[in-house]
Amino acid sequence: MSETLSGIPAGMRYYSGSEARFRRATENVLISIFDGWSYEEITTPTIDYYALFEHGMGRAQAHHAFRLSDTDGRMLAVRPDVTSLVARAAATLFAERERPLRLCYVAPIFRQQPQSHAEWKRESTQIGGELFGGNSELADMEILAIICEVLQRLNLDRQALITLNDVEVFNGIAEQLKLVPDARDEMRDLVDARNAADLEGFLTRYCSASDAKAFAQLVRLSGKLKILSEARRLIKSPRSRLALDRLERLWSVIETLQLADRFEIDLGDVSRLDYYTGLTFKIYVNGAGTRVGSGGRYDGLTASFGKSEPAVGFVFELDTLAEVLRRRSDESDLVKQTTSAKKLTGQAMPDLFAAARNCRAAGERIVIGPREEVR
Repeated sequence: MSETLSGIPAGMRYYSGSEARFRRATENVLISIFDGWSYEEITTPTIDYYALFEHGMGRAQAHHAFRLSDTDGRMLAVRPDVTSLVARAAATLFAERERPLRLCYVAPIFRQQPQSHAEWKRESTQIGGELFGGNSELADMEILAIICEVLQRLNLDRQALITLNDVEVFNGIAEQLKLVPDARDEMRDLVDARNAADLEGFLTRYCSASDAKAFAQLVRLSGKLKILSEARRLIKSPRSRLALDRLERLWSVIETLQLADRFEIDLGDVSRLDYYTGLTFKIYVNGAGTRVGSGGRYDGLTASFGKSEPAVGFVFELDTLAEVLRRRSDESDLVKQTTSAKKLTGQAMPDLFAAARNCRAAGERIVIGPREEVR
């Protein structure tokens, strides 16, 4: 029993010292930026109905959640996702609020099974923002501008890359091929794995060999604006081509703002969350073993709570982001070096704590040392 209690479950961990300081400092920077863009902070429940996440994330992703039964027999889940919860609040608690509605949060999420071998954490903290009811393309750019400001404030903008895609590119191709849901999932897995050879073999069941070869090239298409011309040569689906047009308009704004060096278009990056309906993106930073953030557009998510409305949002993974910053601490002023503490000792208790209060009032860092006697 003592051996069991002295350890912690796999995928969980403590944070202390410089790790804890960098996490808190990173959180403070992001919350201040959200405040500067007029986002209101919201705190969501830690436990909610499993069906909410199953609907929002999709059955496959919700299955990773810690689940338990309520006293009435209904299935509950320990929060594996925050966006579903915030979307419900927007459609219910804030239904009468003026749009656009801007909300932000800091919240730990819990997953019984990791999303991948590279992300072996069962508890992680997300910092995110959600924008409801705004003009779609304007809102998309607002979210990307906030992300760029975060990276700049953290001195990571020159080491970061934000990859853009639109799920409607994939959806249009799947629709053109008349894929049933299971086949869509299989195709999405092959695209996500960048497995061009197996993808081509899969597609030959649904289209000509020449079309299958052309579609399979999409997993290799990533880069700047010019890849959209190549994609249009390969894709004939009107639905997919509308998505390519949206990406081109967004890229035009990015170029005008002189931010193109921080972005790429990646048509082989297919999101696994079912609630996305348009733009999707992932955020990478050199030195991080996995992405530090992600997001996208999810216009249909609020429909289950009454009224459908356009929505877009993103999250940063606090654990990953703070660890990158901590490893670069010699280059960052995010966390000030801790000053040495003034040791207070050897006095009667009233005098000791009177001195301690005076030092703290002056902003000094102190530590109470052992006393020779207790009175």
